[in-house]
Amino acid sequence: MVYRYKCPVWFKTTINCSNHKCKKYTYIALHPSLIVTYSCISPVSTLQNKENYEPRGFQRPILLLYLVTKHQLFHRKITIDDFDIGRPLGKGKFGNVYLARVKKLQAIVALKVLFKSQMEKEGVEHQLRREIEIQAHLKHPNILRFYNYFHDRKRVFLVLEYAPRGEMYKELQRCGRFDDQRSATYMEEISDALMYCHEKKVIHRDIKPENLLLGYRGELKIADFGWSVHAPSLRRRTMCGTLDYLPPEMIEGHTHSEKVDLWCIGVLCYECLVGNPPFETASHSETYKRIMKVDLKFPRIVSEGAKDLISKLLRHNPTDRLSLQSVIDHPWVKANSRRCLPPICPTKSSETN
Repeated sequence: MVYRYKCPVWFKTTINCSNHKCKKYTYIALHPSLIVTYSCISPVSTLQNKENYEPRGFQRPILLLYLVTKHQLFHRKITIDDFDIGRPLGKGKFGNVYLARVKKLQAIVALKVLFKSQMEKEGVEHQLRREIEIQAHLKHPNILRFYNYFHDRKRVFLVLEYAPRGEMYKELQRCGRFDDQRSATYMEEISDALMYCHEKKVIHRDIKPENLLLGYRGELKIADFGWSVHAPSLRRRTMCGTLDYLPPEMIEGHTHSEKVDLWCIGVLCYECLVGNPPFETASHSETYKRIMKVDLKFPRIVSEGAKDLISKLLRHNPTDRLSLQSVIDHPWVKANSRRCLPPICPTKSSETN
């Protein structure tokens, strides 16, 4: 039986690894998302010196059950000395992301390292504060968990959930495009995650493949909340996001609401199925024009059901766009999605019944 906890819990135990050559003990990480994942962990001595580090496994099988709750690491002050640093996972304008292991918990995380000088130079300190404030309060299986942060004189460190399969963008580049099943699954997952955000009055405003990660089972996780905003009124005017994903109301400089995210997932669905955004052109001005006219053209590979969904999301008038619940209930999504929901602990009342 898997029980639902209100905080992240890590189980360390012996299981049969999917790699038959590996007879070493394995960690099961039960994230707050309640998706049970596992990976083989390598010895500390090899972790620190290998740039191509991937979790592999300890050298001897041990039967052990170990329980560590969130407060033992994340409710106290932490420093870089609490981590073993592995290979780089990605590079950005303001710093890098590394695979890391929490020494005391033997828990695998992603450590985002940002340089203060670079952020000050670009004037984005407020954006980082906003990202931390928003993401720290979001707990959903399709949103990357933010665990903690700390800083030193030169750097800011964000401790994040590790998504083993990396960026959706790189996966899309590798595959060229996704089939209906995979695209519909992503649409259901991201719609559910955004419904959760909107209920908490959070608008993401920058949904795109580069900001989406893939978990152990390939589940989508919204990762970058740098452009997100907590807007109780759900009305904003700031220009933000990526050109190919900008909705008409942002280009026109009008106030915008959570419905900008509906436009973005319409663009995302198209890009997943086709391999490139719907309004992409060689020049910015032409892209702007196509967005304003909603000049939407589908290649033959796109099914009628997918066309219907995308067309109902990419509407010039925000109020005409399909709701997130309607996206989840759309016949094309229902027929093709293979979403795996996290395990749910039965309540006392249900057990009694």
